[in-house]
Amino acid sequence: MAGRKTPRGPEASLFEAAAKQSDQQSRPLADRLRPRDLEEVVGQSHLLGSGKPLERAIATDKIPSMLLWGPPGTGKTTIARVIATRTQAHFVPYSAVLGTVGELRERLQEAKEAKLFHGRRTILFIDEIHRFNKSQQDAFLPFVEEGIVTLIGATTENPSFSVNAALLSRCKVFRLEGLDEASLILLLERAMHDEHRGWGRSAIDYDPLALAAIARLSDGDGRRALNTLEMILQQLQPDESLTVQVVTRSSEHRPLLYDKSGEEHYNVVSALIKSMRGSDPDASIYWAMRMLEAGDDPLFILRRLLIFASEDIGNADPRALQVAVAADQSFRRMGMPEGIYPIAHAVLYLACAPKSNAVGTAFSQAKDAIDEFGSLAVPHKLRNAVTVLMKSVGYGQGYRNPHEEAGHVASGERYLPDELEGRRFYEPSNQGLEIAIGEKLARLRNPKPQG
Repeated sequence: MAGRKTPRGPEASLFEAAAKQSDQQSRPLADRLRPRDLEEVVGQSHLLGSGKPLERAIATDKIPSMLLWGPPGTGKTTIARVIATRTQAHFVPYSAVLGTVGELRERLQEAKEAKLFHGRRTILFIDEIHRFNKSQQDAFLPFVEEGIVTLIGATTENPSFSVNAALLSRCKVFRLEGLDEASLILLLERAMHDEHRGWGRSAIDYDPLALAAIARLSDGDGRRALNTLEMILQQLQPDESLTVQVVTRSSEHRPLLYDKSGEEHYNVVSALIKSMRGSDPDASIYWAMRMLEAGDDPLFILRRLLIFASEDIGNADPRALQVAVAADQSFRRMGMPEGIYPIAHAVLYLACAPKSNAVGTAFSQAKDAIDEFGSLAVPHKLRNAVTVLMKSVGYGQGYRNPHEEAGHVASGERYLPDELEGRRFYEPSNQGLEIAIGEKLARLRNPKPQG
């Protein structure tokens, strides 16, 4: 039996067109609506606005090696694809997730030959470049240094931590911001009206407030906004409109932008610490709950609270450390969700407590003195004379026992090595209990003459 022949002529064209349309509709909305030119890109006006650095580079086709750094769904890959349509250079896309280092070396060798024999520039786009470890990044560093390729790397991770210092120094870093609500709404409206790539042909009625609700749910992520819209539209009943109620019904819980090992984790931790240090209980409890709601490890938060109690409060309120320790112990016995109570209890107490960094300053200055003078000899009077020989060489000689003197204080006695005489490491603040501690130390350090 003869094999079935592939249709040719008009029949083939119709077949191919139908297949292409089917493939187009099967692709996710976010992919179908991906901007084809710079004018379609929403947001990032600080980079792509008229006369801005990245816009000028694209317009003049003078593309530097660069890193596009920003949260998911902010346009990193889109900008790279726009550059691909604008540049006269050969554009080579590569995924750090799907590709191998061997394949990358092949692309680099091809780029080297293209420049050597044809004088053709190559732009190498590496998506999720942070997935490469430092040794893998070394594979293309020489090619960037020699100008064989222009590198465009896309990453959600802070390049300071995820990219080789040598490679980072040869790249311009462009920071992309999460899309604001107005930009997301514009993107969603485009999806509702575009008849070829969006849902325009469906003629679904929608409430503009519903699009605003989706935008708020998306945390600045354009891809998430479009995917959420498509999911909701696919679930609509015939003749049902897109309303705020429908959006609420379809999106019961908003996924938070958070990565427990990534930059956003440390951004939120920093916000929590700085809010407590700034004595703002409202901001402090907000950031703590942001971490817990995003699934962060409660024990990590409790460890930060223990550190904070000594580092930022110290002797201004010694109870702060007790509260933090009690919260840690209580959580370990309670577990979740009840364990949120002691965590919140401690966060609010620490935020409201008087602040002092005198503890950290004291041990830092003491360490500096050790670094400066080394291991100074312990004064003989402070040494413990536990043998006859030790006593014979002066150990313990001249020691004054405070418990045998008035007020249990050896007034005027000195305990530091002679080389550090007069040094002051601990200077109590004028906050909380340290006010009283400071007054007492002033009396001890400057005793009144007897008689």
